[in-house]
Amino acid sequence: MTVIFSKKCELALQSVLYLSSLDRYEMKSAKEISDEINVPKEFVSKVLQTLVLNGIVSSRKGKNGGFYLGKPANQIRLIEIVLAIDGLEIFHNCVLGFPGCSPKNPCPVHEKWGKLRDETYKMLSESNLEEFKEVTIKKIKNLNFHQ
Repeated sequence: MTVIFSKKCELALQSVLYLSSLDRYEMKSAKEISDEINVPKEFVSKVLQTLVLNGIVSSRKGKNGGFYLGKPANQIRLIEIVLAIDGLEIFHNCVLGFPGCSPKNPCPVHEKWGKLRDETYKMLSESNLEEFKEVTIKKIKNLNFHQ
């Protein structure tokens, strides 16, 4: 698990990155996605439904249904996925959970975390899924190679 994102958010990011590695309207079932990223189908299904509600992912029901990106990969920023699943509190609250943490009343890691937090937010806000397509494809192949 990462330091700042929930497990649910990690799965959402992995699922959407995987979908972005496919052709624009290529559909995959929750089972197919879970198999590709090596996580339980139930987790993937719940995360994908949340992403559908937020317009990041679209779905079609039925025998030939599945999930696909709700808009082109170059129009989906990573921060949208984080917002949909975890919200943006981590970028506004104390990383150690101290109430009232501020520049005037800092926690022990306030200054260093502030710089990392701001850089992380900037990267997630500026980066779209298309930018990560090739490295995502390599990563997914590597995951399946080690099964």
